Amino acid sequence: MTIDPTQPDRPVLIVPFVWIGDFVRVHSVVRLLKAEAPERPVDMVSSTLCSPLADYMPGVRRPIISDQPRKRLGWAVQQDLATRLRETGYGQALIMSRKWKAALAPALAGIPIRTGFAGEARFGLLNDIRWGERKLPRMIDQMGALALPKGAKLPAEWPLPELKVAADELARWQELRGLTDERRPVVTLSPGAVGAGKAWPPAAYAQLAKALTADGASVWVLGGPAESETARLIAELAGPGARDLTGTDLRNAILALAAADVSVTNDSGLMHVSAALGTPTVAIFGPTSPWHWKPLNPVSAILEPPGDEDARLRAREIGNEAVSHRSTAGVAVDSVLAAVRAALAEKTKPR
Repeated sequence: MTIDPTQPDRPVLIVPFVWIGDFVRVHSVVRLLKAEAPERPVDMVSSTLCSPLADYMPGVRRPIISDQPRKRLGWAVQQDLATRLRETGYGQALIMSRKWKAALAPALAGIPIRTGFAGEARFGLLNDIRWGERKLPRMIDQMGALALPKGAKLPAEWPLPELKVAADELARWQELRGLTDERRPVVTLSPGAVGAGKAWPPAAYAQLAKALTADGASVWVLGGPAESETARLIAELAGPGARDLTGTDLRNAILALAAADVSVTNDSGLMHVSAALGTPTVAIFGPTSPWHWKPLNPVSAILEPPGDEDARLRAREIGNEAVSHRSTAGVAVDSVLAAVRAALAEKTKPR
C-alpha cells in the first residue's frame, strides 16, 4: 500500500526515532522516497533538539517540531501535533518506532495510509501493518522496509544519508566564533554517549587532545551541556590549541563537524552526523556492535577493544549481547592517535 506517485500534492510524513543518530540514519529513507517520486514532499516529525538536522538534509521539506514527553502519553501534545498534521494533508505516514504513542497523532490526524511494524497492539492506529521486523537485524533495514511495498526484497545497498552545509553559512559561523583565520588542521572530539561503557574516558580524550595539539592541530570539543565539564578538562590539559565548543544548539556541532578535517567520536549521534557530512571519522566502539550501529557512510576507522574476536563475530548474529561486556576504556590512546594521524595524512595527500 503506497501513495500514487502521480499525486505529488499528498506529502509523506516520517515519524522517526528520537535519537540524533537514528534521525540521521532515516535520511536514507528520505532519499529512497525522493528517488521514487521526486516531486512528492517529505516532512519529518522532530524534537527541538534534532530539528536543525532537517535543514541540512536534501529532500526534506521541513521538520514538524513536537517535543514528546518521556514515559507518558502527553495527550495535549499529541492533540496539538495531530491538529498540525491534519492541516497539511499528508497521504501517508511512515512510523519507524514500534511505540504505541508514535502512531497516535498520525491516526488522530486521519492520515489515510499509516505504515508501521506491528507492536504494542497498534492495530487501531496503523492500517498498513508490516510484520517480520525482528528478522531484520539492522535498524536501517527495518526503517527502509517501511518505505517499500509489502514483501519487497530489500536492496543490496541503501542510499547513504547526506548532510549538506552551505559554504556561506559555514563562513558566517566561523567568523562569529573567531575561527576564520584558523590555519591548523582541525580535529573535533565528541566525548558524549548514551549508555554505560560507550563513552571513551575523559582522561583518554584529554591525552589525545594534548598529543594532537603538540602535533600542531587545533582541537575542538563538541557536545551538549552534559559534556561541558569534560570539555573544560580537555581544554585545560591540552592548552591553548583546544577549544570548548559545547552548547545547547545541535546546529553548532553540525557546523563544527562540517569545518573539521577529522572527527573523533564515540558510538553516538555525532558519529552519524560527522559521517553524513563526509568528514573523516574515527569511531570508538565498546559494548555495541559496529556491524549493526556504525554509520552507513564510510568512516576512516572503527576502533574496538583488542582481543575477543569470537565476541565480534557472534555480534553479527546476536547483536550487542555478544559484546556488552566490553568498554571503550580498552581502546588505547595510541591507537586513536595513530588513526587520526592516518586520516589527516590521507586528507592532505595529493590527488
